[in-house]
Amino acid sequence: MGWLLLLAIALVTVLVLWRTGYPRKLWTIPATALMLGAAGYAWQGSPGLAGHPVAAEAKTGQVDPNLVALREALFGKFGTNAWSYAMAADRMTLSGKPDLAIAVWQGAVRKMPNDIALWSGYGLALAERDGNQVSPASRFAFERAMTLWPQHPGPPFFYGLALIREGKFAEARPLWAKAVALTPEKASYRDELRVRLFLLDRLLAAKAGQTQPAAQ
Repeated sequence: MGWLLLLAIALVTVLVLWRTGYPRKLWTIPATALMLGAAGYAWQGSPGLAGHPVAAEAKTGQVDPNLVALREALFGKFGTNAWSYAMAADRMTLSGKPDLAIAVWQGAVRKMPNDIALWSGYGLALAERDGNQVSPASRFAFERAMTLWPQHPGPPFFYGLALIREGKFAEARPLWAKAVALTPEKASYRDELRVRLFLLDRLLAAKAGQTQPAAQ
């Protein structure tokens, strides 16, 4: 049953890309995401078995390597303040110690209060620690980052990401649109931001269609 669902998702994705006229040269990005999802399902799941509840196990935290790569593309790596503190915070997260990850980011913004990458990381970490809820403290961190450097795409992107994780898709949309608009044409991460915005728009369109009254 699981493989049938994955196949259905793949077919719907191809249909949406084709019907909306999305550039074919960028199809590899959503295709790669689907392949990674299928590989992860095959590796960690049991596609041949029926679903059933299982007892909760103690888990360590998770860090998305794709998001890490995008963070480094946006804010820099190998020696930058953002990279150094982010690596330390990620290690705390992977160890299942979110409060220590928060402490890393908090210490960073206190030491360098004008660094937008640190404020962005702090805001996202606060939201993750609070169950993917954008608390007033998290919102303040993101808004601080956007105020410090209003022309950088990083803060609005990560602010939008935190809102999407909370389920506030419509509220996140203008932030991601702003991030794309602020991204230089030749930036290595521009296509990825555009694809994320494209998929968010498709999701919002689908949700809007579901709320329309049925034709009489």
